[in-house]
This record gives sequence, structure tokens and C-alpha cells, in this order.
Amino acid sequence: MKIALNSLDEASLVKSCKDNNPAGQKALYDKYVEAMMILCLRYVTDHEDAKEVLMDGFLNCFKHIGGFTHLGEGSLRAWLKKIMVNQCLMHLRKRRPFLASGKEIEQYDNRESGENVFDQMNAKEIMVMIHTLPDGYRTIFNLYFFEGMNHKEISELLGISEGTSKSQLHRARATLQEKILQNKPAYL
Repeated sequence: MKIALNSLDEASLVKSCKDNNPAGQKALYDKYVEAMMILCLRYVTDHEDAKEVLMDGFLNCFKHIGGFTHLGEGSLRAWLKKIMVNQCLMHLRKRRPFLASGKEIEQYDNRESGENVFDQMNAKEIMVMIHTLPDGYRTIFNLYFFEGMNHKEISELLGISEGTSKSQLHRARATLQEKILQNKPAYL
């Protein structure tokens, strides 16, 4: 009796991939591709580049799955998510240094955050605006808010100081609030 691979739990998918079973690899890919693409697009704004990063991430997953230890349901997804975030960061580093230049820093140092208007928008509108942030702002914003990292973890991951991480996050928030206020409907 043949078992449908798309109905397998994580432990079975991991075993199948460790056995180099192409059907198992496809099942893992199919199960997580959509969520991982969304993750990649949070960091890499160009759709084609994000697809390339996604493919490289899955290749790394399959290449290193032999060293992965399944620790229960959800651990495979968490491990894959970490691979994708790292793949996105490597892509951004290759393109160019992505932290704000001094000119951008001066622009936001003396601004107050103003009222919190994030509560008045839906998630899709906010994601579109996050996409317009400079790479550095967007990267740190994503790591902090979506990946749940603290400034120490971000600084170690990106090779920057904690102060730089904090200031980039502050500027990302200020920039987003400014964009939101500029696009705010009259009824808000």
C-alpha cells in the first residue's frame, strides 16, 4: 500500500528526505513553499530574486537535512525558516551593504514618532509599506518583529552593534509611520 507523501507528518518527511527520496523532497517543498516564499518576499522585494533565494534555501535544506535532528512537530518548519532568513540575508549582503547611510540617518534623528496609526490599517497595507523601506530598515524590522529576535541577536547575526540595530529599527518605524500618515484616508 502506497502512502501519500503530502499527508506525512514532519518526522516522516525528514526521514524520507534523509533517504534522498525525490517524492519526499517534493512533498516537503510543496508543504512549505508558500510560507517560505512569503518569508523571502518580506526581505527581498524583487519577486524574481525572492524566488531565487527560495530555491537556494530549499537546496540548502536538502543538502544539510542529514544533520537535522527532528525535535517534534514544528521543528522542521522552524529550521527551514532559519535557513530561508539566512539565505535572504546572504542575498542582501551580496547586493550591497544594506544599512542606512549617514544621510538617511540624519534625516530621521530629529523626528518624533507621532501617533500610532498602525492599528488603523490592515496587514496587507502595512506589508506593502514595509516593502518600500530601504533594505537595512526592512531587514532589521523583519528580524525584530517577525522573527522575534532581540537587538543583541540581530547585531550578532548581521555583524553590527546593538546601537545600530536599535537606531535602524527606530528609523524603520518612523519611516513607516510617516508613510502611513501620508497615505492615511481622511476618515482616520
